[in-house]
Amino acid sequence: MKIQLLVSLLVLVAHNKICGQELPRTYKAPEFDVEWRKPSKHPDRIVLSFGEDPATSASVTWRTTSDIDTAYAEIAIASAAPKFWRNAKTIKAITTRFDALEIDEAEVRANYHSVWFTDLKSDTTYAYRVGDGKRWSEWIQFKTAPKESKDKFSFLYVGDTQNFILELWSRLIRESYKKAPDAKFIVHAGDLVNNAHNEQQWQEWFDAGGWIHASIGAFPIPGNHEYRNLSPEASERSLSVQWKHQFTLPENGPEGMEETAYYMDYQNMRIIGLNSNVDHEKQAKWVEKLLSETDKDWIIVTFHHPLFSASDGRDNKEWRALMKPIFDKYGVDLVLQGHDHSYARGRVSPNENVLDGVNLRDKTGTVYVVSVSGGKMYGLRKNGWEGYDAERDRAAENTQLFQVITIEDGKLSFESYTAVGELYDAFDLIKKEGLPNEFVERNNEAISERRFSNTIPYEDLLPQGVEQSLLSKYPGFQVNGVRFVNEKDFTGYKVRLKKGDDRKTLTLDVHGKVLD
Repeated sequence: MKIQLLVSLLVLVAHNKICGQELPRTYKAPEFDVEWRKPSKHPDRIVLSFGEDPATSASVTWRTTSDIDTAYAEIAIASAAPKFWRNAKTIKAITTRFDALEIDEAEVRANYHSVWFTDLKSDTTYAYRVGDGKRWSEWIQFKTAPKESKDKFSFLYVGDTQNFILELWSRLIRESYKKAPDAKFIVHAGDLVNNAHNEQQWQEWFDAGGWIHASIGAFPIPGNHEYRNLSPEASERSLSVQWKHQFTLPENGPEGMEETAYYMDYQNMRIIGLNSNVDHEKQAKWVEKLLSETDKDWIIVTFHHPLFSASDGRDNKEWRALMKPIFDKYGVDLVLQGHDHSYARGRVSPNENVLDGVNLRDKTGTVYVVSVSGGKMYGLRKNGWEGYDAERDRAAENTQLFQVITIEDGKLSFESYTAVGELYDAFDLIKKEGLPNEFVERNNEAISERRFSNTIPYEDLLPQGVEQSLLSKYPGFQVNGVRFVNEKDFTGYKVRLKKGDDRKTLTLDVHGKVLD
C-alpha cells in the first residue's frame, strides 16, 4: 500500500514538472451530476421578496416536481413559544408549470409555487413555511418594515454573480450575511447566472445563498446574461425562462416589463429597479414619473449596464444620455450597477457639468457605483472616468466585493467589503435641506486599493521572457489573456493577443514555444 502511494505521488510530481520546470497550478472545476439540479417532491429554491410596500406585503416562491400540483404557504406572527403556529394562516399557492424539456441547458419539467402575503403588520417578525400539506419546509422568519419610519435600516448590494457561483460566490454572500445579519433585503444588480436558461447555474445560485434567499428579501434585476436565445435557431434573445417562475416581484413597472422593472418604498427610501437590456425610452418615461411623484427622502436606482463604465470598451452612451439628465433633475442619491467585473465609485457635480474643488470636497450630486461579487474579473478603464463629466474616487480590480448600505433619517452610509470581510470603500451622504448632499469621504478607514498588479494573479503567468518574445513577433499587439492547460492530450499555454479589433489565439508549449 505504501509503495503504491509513493508511486502515485511520484507520478503526480512528474505530471506537474517537465524537464525540472515547475508547472503552474491548474484549477479543477467541480462536476455536477444532472440529478443534483433536478426538483423533488420536497420544496426547494425557496426565495423571499417584498412587495411595493414592504411594511404590509411579501412574497415567497419555491419549486417541486411537476407531480405536486397543489401547494400552500402557512404564515404566523413569530414568538418564542414553539407552538406559535397555532395562530398561522394557510394560503393556497398559485402553481405554474415550468416545461423546459426542449430548451437547451434547461431540459427540466417542474412546478413553481408562489404566494403573496398581504395585510401584514408593520415592523413585525413573521414565520412561514411552504409545502404540499404533507411535505413542508422548515419555519423561516423575516421582518416587515416599519411604516413611514426614519429609523436605521441596512440592505446589501452585490454586482455580477455569474461565474464560479457555487464555488466562489457562496463565500461572498455568506460573508455579507455575517457582516450585516440584520440586512432587510439584497439588491442583485444583474447577471445572477452566466447562461440565462441554464438549470445547473440557477441551482448553484440557490445553493450558494441557501436559506439566506428565503430569509432576506431578494431585489433582483436582469442583466444581459439573463437574456439568451431559446435555441440555436431562435432569432432573438429571450429573458431567462426561469425568471418569472422563480421570482415573485412587484408588478408595478411599465406595461410589458412586469417583474423586470419595478420599485419598492422602504421606510424613507424609494428604490427603483430598471431593466437596462430593453425598452429604454419606455422606462425613462416611467422612472421620471416615479421620481416626480415621490416624497421619499432617499432615492436609489439599480440596473445592470453602468452609466459610467468601470472597464475599457464597455461605454453605454445611449443609456447614459437618456438616464443621467433625469437622475440629475430629480436628485437621485445613489445608483447601483454591475456588468463590468471590476469596482468603481464616483460622482457627478450638483447642477453643473464639471466638478470644481469645492464640490469635490464636500458636496455632490448622484453617486454611481459599479461592483462585482462573483469570480470573473476585468481590468479597469485606464483613464478612469475622464470624458464622462464625472469623477471616479475609488476603484478595484481582481476583488470580490459586497456592499452594506445603511440609512438612518438624513444620513446614508455606504461600505464596500471584500469577500474576507475587509473594508474596501466607505463614504457618507448627509441630507441638507434645499442643498446638494454633503459628501463625507471615509477611505482613511479602508485598506489600500487593489489591482491585478498587487493581488494573486488572475491570469496564468507565462515563463520568464516569453511575453516580450511574443510581442516582438507580433508588433502592436498586447497579451489579452493567458491560460495554462494541463490535460492528458496537451500541456501548455493558450494565449490571446489583441491589437484594436484584431485578435489572435496562440498555442504554446510549456517552454513558451509557439506551436501554431
